[in-house]
Amino acid sequence: MNVHQPSSSRNALPAGEVLLKLLASRGVAFFFVNSGTDFPSIVEALAKVRADARSVPRTLLVPHENIAVGMAYGVTMVTGRAQAVMVHVNVGTANALCGLINASRENIPMLLAAGRTPWFEKGSVASRSLNIHWAQEMFDQAGIVREHCKWDYELRAAQQLESVIDRAMAISHAQPQGPVYLSLPREAMHETCAAPVASAQAPVMAGQPDSETMAEMARVLAAAERPLIITSRAGRDPEAVEVLARIALKHAWPVVEFRPRYLNLPNSHPMHGGYEVQPWLTEADAILVLDSDVPWIPGQAEPREGVPVLHVGADPLFSRYPVRSFRSDLSASVAPLACLRALEQALASHGPPPPSRQAWVAVKASARSRALTQAIEAGQRPDSPLTMAAASYALGLALAQHPDAIVINEYSLVPAALRLETPGSYFGSSPVGGLGWGLPAALGARLARPDALVIAALGDGSYSFANPLACHHSAAMHGIPVLTLVLNNGGYGAVERATRAMYPEGQAVREGMALSDLRPMPRFDQVAEACGGWGARVQTWNALQDALSEAIEQVRVHRRQALIDVICT
Repeated sequence: MNVHQPSSSRNALPAGEVLLKLLASRGVAFFFVNSGTDFPSIVEALAKVRADARSVPRTLLVPHENIAVGMAYGVTMVTGRAQAVMVHVNVGTANALCGLINASRENIPMLLAAGRTPWFEKGSVASRSLNIHWAQEMFDQAGIVREHCKWDYELRAAQQLESVIDRAMAISHAQPQGPVYLSLPREAMHETCAAPVASAQAPVMAGQPDSETMAEMARVLAAAERPLIITSRAGRDPEAVEVLARIALKHAWPVVEFRPRYLNLPNSHPMHGGYEVQPWLTEADAILVLDSDVPWIPGQAEPREGVPVLHVGADPLFSRYPVRSFRSDLSASVAPLACLRALEQALASHGPPPPSRQAWVAVKASARSRALTQAIEAGQRPDSPLTMAAASYALGLALAQHPDAIVINEYSLVPAALRLETPGSYFGSSPVGGLGWGLPAALGARLARPDALVIAALGDGSYSFANPLACHHSAAMHGIPVLTLVLNNGGYGAVERATRAMYPEGQAVREGMALSDLRPMPRFDQVAEACGGWGARVQTWNALQDALSEAIEQVRVHRRQALIDVICT
């Protein structure tokens, strides 16, 4: 039997301790773990470094793997730096998969590590010691996640640890960014290896704008009577928001945030074109798609024939999508911020925009405003149920005195009803839509910004998918007070809307829809209360305003998690 022996170097440390120090030295602030029988080396290492906690990431035990991945995602979307997660062998990897898919499709860098069942049946103190160690072994454990990771590897020996971690982090941060996967066998983690030194691999940076390409894009947009910008995540880099706002104002370019994952433009900006692209497409005569995987829904509306369509992003073709056929007349593989700066410079030689552009935007804004006002007012009447637009507006009013607030929206909030002004203050879910992201991401955002007021706005379905008892338990364990707003319509609204769209005259519409009604609903407020939080259930406009005021005080003053279950339509 050839069991690799520990290093005899005088500077050698146990591999578990080296892993923790490596992560910290490579910029990882938080290590989210759901532990198992593969973790003894890390448990021992944490005990040894307790007196010098600054040398390792803050390590948090999280009682469900998908929540751990969501929390890491939440930290990264606020800070831009990859965090680390570790789970228990194949079963923990399986539980983390939905969150990993979310991170992959939104290009969130992350190190997902997992234990690996011991290689050997005997011969080492790290060999198999429980019956599960036979059943948990796989021919290819990383195969569970390979389609959703940029890179995967199984550690062969502790002496590899530093080079492997450096490679993992460099690949994860390289554009287009995304998660990586590393399995850590128990025997290898029982070995010793050298203490970490400086990183030897830097990530590949995004390409610089090509001056000829940018000049051509500027020419096309400047010559158009009705140019349109469509974006979902230009605001991932907060600096891009300021540049986009300046260009849009100067050149009268309407900006539509179609299914946004970040705040891309303050929604009070005069050139903000709202959140639906369909009303604009039939009239636009030049379109810039600024880092958006789905800029329109082809079955609903498309650009007119002959209208130039320009695509920009780290991966403007979204090459990991099996099918994606949006027309592109010119594409540039460049980050939105760099593109916008180059366009601003290229546009300096072009004249002012025609007055017709601003008039076009004003007409569209007036129509949106009327529709939104009607939806809000419908939910403010004492004899009517709350609407999601009214609930969103109430939240916006409550947050007016809290400019540091961060809003995490998993589908249900109506962004137009909020006042979203500050870059980095709004985050939407991954385009793949793996439910259960919002509350864990809010916990991560609160860790990254410990003085901010963080709100997780969820539907009742997405709240249930988040393993809410484990989320509230995590918040209580680690002192992470967030406000959860559940917009509760008692069912899967997306299923109902999709069925109505496909069968508008169908029997399900006439006689009742199966597979969408979740009633009778649990008392979600009591779940938060069971974990030491504050909870309320409301059904009217006035009650919601009062509850929001109390909940914010609980979170900000008393540092206590809070939940409001909002019954609405």
